[in-house]
Amino acid sequence: MTTVRLTTAQALVRFLNQQYLWVDGEEIPFVAGVFDIFGHGNVLGIGHALQENPGRLQVIQGKNEQGMAHAAVAFARQSLRRQIWAVTTSVGPGSANLVTAAATAMANNIPVLLLPSDTFATRQPDPVLQQIEQEYSIAITTNDSLRPVSRYWDRITRPQQLMSSLIRAFEVLTNPALAGPVTLCICQDVQGEAFDFDERFFVKRVHYLERRPPTERELDQAVSLIRSSRRPLIIVGGGAKYSGCAEVLMELSRKHHIPLAETQAGKSTVPSSFENNLGGIGITGTLAANEIAAQADLIIGVGTRYTDFTTSSKTAFAWRQAAFLNINVSRMQTYKMDGAQLVADAKAALEAIADRLGDYRSDYGDETARIRAKWLAERDRLAKIQFAREGFTPEIEGQFSQNEMNEYADALGTELTQTAALLALNRFVPANSVVVGAAGSLPGDLQRLWHTDAANGYHLEYGYSCMGYEIAGALGAKLAEPDREVYALVGDGSFLMLHSELVTALQHGYKINVVVFDNSGFGCISNLQMEHGIPSYGCEFRDRDGRVMNIDYAKVAEGYGAKAYRVRTLAELEQAVRQAVAEEVSTLIEIKVLPKTMTKGYLSWWNLGVPEVAANPEVVAATAKHKEMAKAAKMY
Repeated sequence: MTTVRLTTAQALVRFLNQQYLWVDGEEIPFVAGVFDIFGHGNVLGIGHALQENPGRLQVIQGKNEQGMAHAAVAFARQSLRRQIWAVTTSVGPGSANLVTAAATAMANNIPVLLLPSDTFATRQPDPVLQQIEQEYSIAITTNDSLRPVSRYWDRITRPQQLMSSLIRAFEVLTNPALAGPVTLCICQDVQGEAFDFDERFFVKRVHYLERRPPTERELDQAVSLIRSSRRPLIIVGGGAKYSGCAEVLMELSRKHHIPLAETQAGKSTVPSSFENNLGGIGITGTLAANEIAAQADLIIGVGTRYTDFTTSSKTAFAWRQAAFLNINVSRMQTYKMDGAQLVADAKAALEAIADRLGDYRSDYGDETARIRAKWLAERDRLAKIQFAREGFTPEIEGQFSQNEMNEYADALGTELTQTAALLALNRFVPANSVVVGAAGSLPGDLQRLWHTDAANGYHLEYGYSCMGYEIAGALGAKLAEPDREVYALVGDGSFLMLHSELVTALQHGYKINVVVFDNSGFGCISNLQMEHGIPSYGCEFRDRDGRVMNIDYAKVAEGYGAKAYRVRTLAELEQAVRQAVAEEVSTLIEIKVLPKTMTKGYLSWWNLGVPEVAANPEVVAATAKHKEMAKAAKMY
């Protein structure tokens, strides 16, 4: 056996350089680079190893551990889970800051390698700087908080443990059914310890992403279900996008006249202009998709987790009559909604089904086209809404008075509605752009209204709906596709939550475009609160004198070195977008929009924890209505 003497950190970096993924005959390096924020726990270990010999790995300095981990998550997502970045942090707060990003990756089934440093394996200096102490166990560290939000978790307390741990880690990272965050906590003293590693550990390793085919039994059942249905509906989930099954989806839909609806993760798998694409489904869905869903007798879920937003808290479908066919690489996901299980790669499964459907055709006739046209007319209406100082009715009705709307218009210096601004932006940005979003009212508007025919041009993190993902996510998307314009669409609340990776983008020369929709508050939660009878409370951005705050976000971006634009009219928006496209540095477009002017729900319901005791009769009435709606929901 030939050995090579390396520190644990050097062995880690050498191993990362030798990992490759094989997909459909193409072999690509699996680990693209490492995000770092160095502290005392990793600067002399992994930091030294990267400084001395990073190999082909790109190394980028982050500004916030959560932010750079979100960028890594977004990179993997935009790369369709075929490449990843690793993330190294110091101990204590650096490690703790990874928890939110790890949970985001876990909820979305996105592979990312997290390398938080840990306390001393020898325990000689305990408690070391930033170490927590528990009376019941000295073995507990901050990193234990990452266990429930990791697909695989390990603590490295000896150099030789690294080998078996990395083998297991990369099996998980490259497994489409288990894809998610892997956390390897490496004790800070162990990072610098030397060991005689077996040279064979560092040979080139190719991980094969095979397309799992369906079994004959699964195929027979699937084809029988479809052929016996008269009004089937396909739900295009994230698994469909990662599988790359757009062509077979459209072929199957067109030939057999089966309409499509999209989840947030599945949107931009199929072009928005495709004639049978009804758009988003569920709570943030379109009128067209939800109208068809309520009448469908077979729901064909392709790579979806059936979250409450997709199913409208299990009220979107006629579940007492409708059957479900669930196609997913994850066996767990196929068991949902009492569905027939087809555990396979989405593309392989759909191709096999398409070969067997023969001359089957649904009973929709021209109904799909008619309902789609009705929705497109509604979309056009939303694009033309203009504010008026008298007699104005916002889309979110009955919450703010005319005087309150006028107050916001005066304070923010704008009369722009959110729907008009968003749809104008959709017209102005380059057709091949990537739009990134995550939280607030924008995801609802985007799923309903944003049209793109660019493959993988829609990047919404809605499995966790994590505020602060948007700007870091745009950086990750740009790293994955540097030749496309990338736009982070972010509310003012999310911008304030986390925007530090805008500095990282500027520092390393990755141009992203940040579009801030500023309505001076947590707008979607204000809507939710007031819809349930509670007066506006704790959601508006007002100062201690009760005045609506007008924050200059453009000035913040200018201070970092970005090119910034202030927008109050659609003409200014068009000019700003055109100028921003021509820029070589990152940009920020600040759009002041009025509250309550985002889209409302269409034939959807969301189950929430409502107050069963309240002094306010409006809250009592809203709760009673909510409880009544819950009776129509499937119970599991």
